[in-house]
Amino acid sequence: MSLLGSVAIFLGATLIAVPLFKKLKLGGILGYLIAGIIIGPSALNFIDDPYTILHFAELGVVLLLFVIGLELQPQTLWRMRNQIMFSGGSQLFVSAGMIAALCHFAFYLSIPVSVTIGLALALSSTAFAIQLMTEQRILKTPPGQQGFSILLMQDVAVIPILLLVASFSPSQGDAGPAWYISLSAVVAVLVIGRFLINPFLRIVARYGSSEVMTAAALFIVLVTALGMSASGLSMGMGAFIAGILLADSSFKHQLETEIEPFKGLLLGLFFIAIGMNLDLSLLVAEPVFIVGMSLLLVLVKALIIYAILRAAKQSNTDSTRVALMLSQGGEFAFVVMTLAVSSAVLGNDLAGQVNLVVGLSMALTSPVVILHSLFYNTKNCPAVYDTQRDSEEPQVIIAGFGRFGQITARVLSANNIAFTAMDKDAEHIAFVQQFGNRVFYGDATRLDLLKKSGIDQARVLLIAIDDPQQITALAKLVKREYPEVKIIARARDRIHATELGKLGIEFFVREMFDGGLNACKGVLNAYGYTLGQADNMVEIFNQHDREMLNKVITEDLAFDELVKTAKQGREELQELFVNDRKQ
Repeated sequence: MSLLGSVAIFLGATLIAVPLFKKLKLGGILGYLIAGIIIGPSALNFIDDPYTILHFAELGVVLLLFVIGLELQPQTLWRMRNQIMFSGGSQLFVSAGMIAALCHFAFYLSIPVSVTIGLALALSSTAFAIQLMTEQRILKTPPGQQGFSILLMQDVAVIPILLLVASFSPSQGDAGPAWYISLSAVVAVLVIGRFLINPFLRIVARYGSSEVMTAAALFIVLVTALGMSASGLSMGMGAFIAGILLADSSFKHQLETEIEPFKGLLLGLFFIAIGMNLDLSLLVAEPVFIVGMSLLLVLVKALIIYAILRAAKQSNTDSTRVALMLSQGGEFAFVVMTLAVSSAVLGNDLAGQVNLVVGLSMALTSPVVILHSLFYNTKNCPAVYDTQRDSEEPQVIIAGFGRFGQITARVLSANNIAFTAMDKDAEHIAFVQQFGNRVFYGDATRLDLLKKSGIDQARVLLIAIDDPQQITALAKLVKREYPEVKIIARARDRIHATELGKLGIEFFVREMFDGGLNACKGVLNAYGYTLGQADNMVEIFNQHDREMLNKVITEDLAFDELVKTAKQGREELQELFVNDRKQ
């Protein structure tokens, strides 16, 4: 089959399977796996070379590791260090140890094979668990944070696990690069990431376009991944380190936004390829064994996580709920199995059985959580938690950080009111970052970047962008997607103010109007009027102008009517001044 034909089949399978499985609350990952099974050799056989596709789709895993690295900010890791080490470390080592012991003593597998399987199955699905905790509105609560720390530890442990599995390879000592070459590659990535990547991105941001920024993001990931691979280390390790080094960068969210579509598509392709490579004949040959191992995996992991959360003084119900959400096998188990097979640590049949166990455990998770929630509700207890806003999340966003936006920012800073700044000018972003506020480089009119900036938790949005068209576009977007957010918008002129008013923006500031009024006061005072008289005259004009503008906004007037209204307005204003003089 041609390349375009294969792509059409992949996209078609994705469009059918993923929305269906998400609607059934079984998760997108399981949808990808089932889609792969259906179009692969085990069913319809539309694609007859799944291994080649799997090899290419591993780029999705590399991009995923880069994004995970971006999320691992050093201050976040330090703040959650106790939970990560206790909850996450305990879960990982106890689960891996018990599963490895079962494999070694019950099934007589070698220690390297048992350890590989134990570590692979100890990992939970971050995508599944985060989705479930978000749906149940438990993520921001103490038990949810305990569960998140377990997932965080697993994400951090992925690279060491992959390196350990690679070291088990019988051929790992053959003609590989010397150890000092690998060490030099790591040092080079650290130095370049620390001192050169941010200046490079600032140059790209200043002289390039959004497409160039996308190319820069992919270039950083691929070059670090290929460099690590050439030095004898994992491609994923290079991407992971690059992500961590950029976790505190002002370009972090823009990079994540640019990478996201490629990561999503390639990662989906990876899971489809895993589904195509699943050997259903193993399930048909030993259905009781495969299903039994899947149930045992869910039970063992749930009990271990439950015990850890109870030791952390979480309630019985909270511990049970979170334990069930994290009880499945994870997407990185497929990555570990792929590496183990290619490194000759495991055979195809054994890896196939492990992959089937992981897939079935994913299928079991959502139904089990739903059943638990139904049982929990029968006791007249709330089904979900009330989500609390994160007190550390700024509730003011300033989109556009030029001179207009900086005035508000200075007042907010002087009064210790936190805000988030967004701008496409790298120099503006570098400036505000010096003062400890959250900064986002990128186009505020992009919904994905706006979400990452925290718009769902914001109370106020100041649109201070210099471009009237972008101001209007952003106002429309936020008014449609987040109607509860109060918008204060910059208006270029009277026509632009009218346009914003018709969108429902109640508070807008015309750039020149207030400054013009102040100048008028100065002129009147210099001419000979008292300050009180000047203030009164300007206020009469200001009030009349606002009434006329509101009339234009509320009434959809044709051009002739606008001209007539303007003439009428001048006559009314003249009459007001005459009456004011008589008083």
